[in-house]
Amino acid sequence: MNRVWQADFYRRPLKDEKGQVLWELLLCDATRSFRYDAFCPQSEANASWLVSQLQQAAGGNLPNLIQVFRPQSLSLIQAAAQQLGIQVEATRRTRALKEYLQEKAQQYPHLDNYTYTGELSSLDKPPPVPLPENLWGEQWRFATLPAVAVVEAFAERPIPILEMPEFLLPINLGLASTVPVPGVVIYGGRQSMRLARWLQEARPVSLNYIAGAPDGLILEAGLVDRWIVATFEDKEVTAAAKAYQQRQQQSRGLHFLLVQPDESGMTYSGFWLLRGED
Repeated sequence: MNRVWQADFYRRPLKDEKGQVLWELLLCDATRSFRYDAFCPQSEANASWLVSQLQQAAGGNLPNLIQVFRPQSLSLIQAAAQQLGIQVEATRRTRALKEYLQEKAQQYPHLDNYTYTGELSSLDKPPPVPLPENLWGEQWRFATLPAVAVVEAFAERPIPILEMPEFLLPINLGLASTVPVPGVVIYGGRQSMRLARWLQEARPVSLNYIAGAPDGLILEAGLVDRWIVATFEDKEVTAAAKAYQQRQQQSRGLHFLLVQPDESGMTYSGFWLLRGED
C-alpha cells in the first residue's frame, strides 16, 4: 500500500525555558486521519533527530513518500528520509498540512512561551525573473477549451511531456463538461521541445496574469520560483488576459499550458494542467 505523508519542519514563534527557538515537526496524511507533531530546540534540529521522530511516528510502518512544501525544510527532511529509504517530493500541493499549520498557528498565541506573530504556511517568494532567452518561442496566445475536450484532446495523443494529474481532471473538480477552461499556447518553433523539457524541470504550478506597467504572464513553478513568460502593453492583449483570469474563476482555478512547434496542430511538445496553490 502506498503511504504518503506531508511534512513540515521549521522554527516556530516559541522558545524553550533556556530561551532557545523551538522547531516543530508536523506530519499528516492527505485526510489528516494520521497526524503527528514534536518539538525540539534549534540546536537539536538535525537529520538524526528527524530520523528518530519519523521512526516513532511510523510505529514500524514507514511511508513510501514524504511531500514537503517549504524550501527551508527540504534538505533536512531529504537527509533523514534517505537514511530510512523514503522518497521525498518537493511540492506546493500539501493542502492538508497547510490546514494543520493554520490550526496550530491559532494555538501558539495562547502558550506562555509564544514570542511573535507570523504566517506559518506562507513563503517568501522571489521577484519573477525572465525565462532564459534561448528557450523563448516564436509567439503565444490565449486559448479556451470546454472542460470535456481537455481530456479528449490531449490524454490519448503521443505528447512527449504530458502532465494531467488525476486530481486536476475537470470531472474530479466537479466541472460541467461545457465550462470553458482557459489556457496559454506557446508556439516554440525549433525551440519547442527544449522549452517543454525546461518547463518540465521547472515543475509548473500556475500561469497568472499580473497587471502592471507593462502587464505580464507569470509562471509559478517549483516551490517558490516565479518566471516572466510574457509582457505586453497592447490593450487587446490585456483585455484577453483579463478574460483569461476571469475564466479561471469559473473553472475553479483550472487552466492549461500547451507548447507546440507551430499552428498546424500536427504535433505537440508539452501539455500541463495547472491550478494555483497557496
